[in-house]
Amino acid sequence: MVAKFIAYFLTNSNFILTDAAESIVNVVASAFAFYSIYLAAQPRDINHPYGHGKVEFFSVFVEGILISIAGIIIIFKSVYGLLSPHPVHEVLLGAAIIAATGVVNGLLGWYLIRKGKSLNSITLDADGHHLLTDMVTSVGLVIGLMLIYLTKITLLDNILSILVALYIVYTGYKLIRKSVAGLMDEADFKIVENIVKILNDKRKFDWIDIHNLRAQKYGHELHIDCHLTLPNYYDLNKVHDEVKQVDMLINAEASIKTELFIHTDPCIPECCHYCSMPNCPIRSEAKTKDIEWTMDNVTRNKKHFE
Repeated sequence: MVAKFIAYFLTNSNFILTDAAESIVNVVASAFAFYSIYLAAQPRDINHPYGHGKVEFFSVFVEGILISIAGIIIIFKSVYGLLSPHPVHEVLLGAAIIAATGVVNGLLGWYLIRKGKSLNSITLDADGHHLLTDMVTSVGLVIGLMLIYLTKITLLDNILSILVALYIVYTGYKLIRKSVAGLMDEADFKIVENIVKILNDKRKFDWIDIHNLRAQKYGHELHIDCHLTLPNYYDLNKVHDEVKQVDMLINAEASIKTELFIHTDPCIPECCHYCSMPNCPIRSEAKTKDIEWTMDNVTRNKKHFE
């Protein structure tokens, strides 16, 4: 941030100011992200039975708002610059400083995204993408500054800064959209599809059907509740063992730590035509069809024959 403001004061370029102003957002948002990650890592307590992970979505929301505000302010300043143009100086030196900061931000952004995915942290992932956006902006800045240097067209400084600011506002909007989706418990279809695929690939004969599956993400953890239909002649110990196997399967195969709340249903005669249970003592009819578990039938609140 300091390097970019030095470049701005050396050049008097609104184009460079767009990057410098966004760096203020980087510093403020990263400070808030630091605290939110610390808070999200705290163990569950009586006031937060699902943990503190939701704060990460709020952190991303704040970052998106700050980025959008910075972009809007830059647009207004650049429009004013078009009406009252001013010369720019030391363009090559400014371009060199911006290029150096772009390399640093690109490397840090790549590292944060990699860690964000491995730790399932939306905050680290968002901050990493923000820094990669900063790197892309810096590349555009260097190209634009070279154009200004070669063409000597001063108006390019404000025109290009408006274009970059619009890109910054769009980036802020995407972060806001992502955070609101998490705060509103919007379904993450990619995660749910992966869970359904794992269950479908590793399903057992006694898992007659799974339905009413719902998933909520709390920071780096996933919470799933669903209904599991089992043979009605299983005793309580056997039912508990089957539920535990589903839990262990998801946590072993999925890429995210998952807490499951599984309600068990007893099978009924209408389940027989798609039940694969061998040597069933209560079967009322032969199996006549296979039902593949899909996003559609697993998330419905009814058994698969209904």
